[in-house]
This record gives sequence, structure tokens and C-alpha cells, in this order.
Amino acid sequence: MWIYSWQEIVIMTAAAIVLDWLIGDPRWPTHPVILIGRWIRWMEGLLRKKSYMPMREKLNGVLLTTTTIIISSGSVFILILAARSINEWLGYAVCTWLISTTIAVKGLKDAAYLVYNPLRKGELADARKYTGYIVGRDTESLDEEELTRAVVETVAENIVDAVISPLFYALLGGAPLAMLYRASNTLDSMVGYRNDRYRHFGWASARWDDAMNWIPARLTGLLLILVALLQPGLSAKRAAAAIRRFAHLHPSPNSGIPESAVAGALGIELGGLNIYGGVRSERARLGWPLRPRTQQDIVYAVRMLYGVSFVVMGGLLCILLVLF
Repeated sequence: MWIYSWQEIVIMTAAAIVLDWLIGDPRWPTHPVILIGRWIRWMEGLLRKKSYMPMREKLNGVLLTTTTIIISSGSVFILILAARSINEWLGYAVCTWLISTTIAVKGLKDAAYLVYNPLRKGELADARKYTGYIVGRDTESLDEEELTRAVVETVAENIVDAVISPLFYALLGGAPLAMLYRASNTLDSMVGYRNDRYRHFGWASARWDDAMNWIPARLTGLLLILVALLQPGLSAKRAAAAIRRFAHLHPSPNSGIPESAVAGALGIELGGLNIYGGVRSERARLGWPLRPRTQQDIVYAVRMLYGVSFVVMGGLLCILLVLF
């Protein structure tokens, strides 16, 4: 499998998960995702210096998507080859670190608790401010229940984007393929919007990200059902039923699966009215409102996030036992 055997890739992927659990995702200026974001902004400025017809914008968006994923994965491939040519263990270390930069279990937990901690203290102004860091909706007038919904939705959706998808591609092709996925997801988060600015230019990025997440999103649904079965107080039966009943209502072909699963497991309703730049937007309602949402649901969502990562780690360890 390209540079390393699959056994080696499994070991490095497992080590990358542990690395993320321990130190998270420090935002250094040379962090790969930051560098990818700078490249996307530079290319956007280059490709959108003047207004184009929709088809020209789409073609430029295809060019942006193609060059970004090729350069991101190719650079990682070359970097690992260079490190391995110096020392085999340096190659392992570089590959493991690069995989760890594509996942964000601890980063998601930290972002969620940045909102949860002020909520717990009754400091709504701070909770609204920090919620605004992780969602695109207006947060200035949100109450505790709506702030909780925003955070739980973010954690649930990103179990796919920040955990399962990068690990899935890491296992298929090591750090280069994991970084290809991370570049795809970064493209979607920066230009994959259905607004006037990005409707055509971001079309390719959004569709490519949907395709990359299609299998991992469905694996995530299964993993969340398993986690709900293993964790006291959660309902695996409701999680599975919610996926069947509600996931297809979400505008994304993928995000509705983890959000529905978490909503069903917790017995709460996600989705509803969001406001973006003063414009009201009604999103599909997912799950059954068996009880009001509370700040504790943020803790439960984070536990499900970690539960998924623990199940994946357990699976990798079982694979290693079989292989060795």
C-alpha cells in the first residue's frame, strides 16, 4: 500500500488517535490545515478577479478543487518520502503526526466545552460568543436550549468530518489520502456554500466533499448506534429509528445521519429555526422532543464522540492482534 504496508498504516493510525487524544490539534502557523486554507484563499482571489458566467465559475471551482487536493496529498507524500529517506523512524513519526492533524476528537471536545463551561455558570453572553466561533448562524439572541442545540449539532456532524472520514481514508492510503480528505473538507467549509457568492464557484467543492463523506457518514451512523448501546442512559433503538425516519430530511446527504443518531439516542429534537445574517431559515427537525434540551446534552454528545473514537481504537487493536 504505497510507501507502507497496511499493518504499518494501522499502527500509525492508532498512534495518531492517541496523539490527538493527548495533545489535540495545536493551531501552529505551519499546521497543514492552515496552509491549505491559505492556498484556497489565494486561489480564490486569483480565479475570481472579475465576474464570470455561472459555467465559467463552475469550471474555476473545479480547478480550485482539483489543484487543492492534488497539491495537499502530493506534498504530504513527498514529505514522508523525504523523512523516510533520512530515517525510517522519522518517516513513521512524520506520517503519524500528519494523520493526527486530520482528526480532531480533542479539538471538538474543547470547542464544545468552551460553550458548556459558561453555560454551566449562567454566563450566556460568553456562551453566545463562543458558539459563534463554531456555527454560522446568528447567536446574539439564543437562549440556553438553542445554544445547546447548536453545539450538539456541531459535535454530531463533525464526528463524520473530523473523526471517521479522515480515519477511513488514513486506513485506505495513509497520511496522503487522509490529507486529501482534509483538503476536501476544508474546501467545503470555505467555499461550499449555496449563497450568491459561492453557489457556482463552490459547487465542485461541495459535491466532492459529499462524495468523500458518503461511506464514512453511514459507518458513523452504525458506530453511534453501537455507542448508544454501550453507554448507559442512551437509546440505540431510538438512534437507529431516528436515522431511518429523519436523516433524509437534512439538506446534506450525510450530515443528517449523525445528527439524527445523536438526537434519537439522547431523546431530544435537533434542527429547527436558524437565523443567518438576519435571514430566517427553517431546518429539518430531527429526532423526537421527548424532553427539553439542557446544557448536559453537550456533555452527552461529547461522550458519544469519544465513544466512537474508543470503538474505532478497539477495532484497530483487534485488527493488529489478528495481523500479528
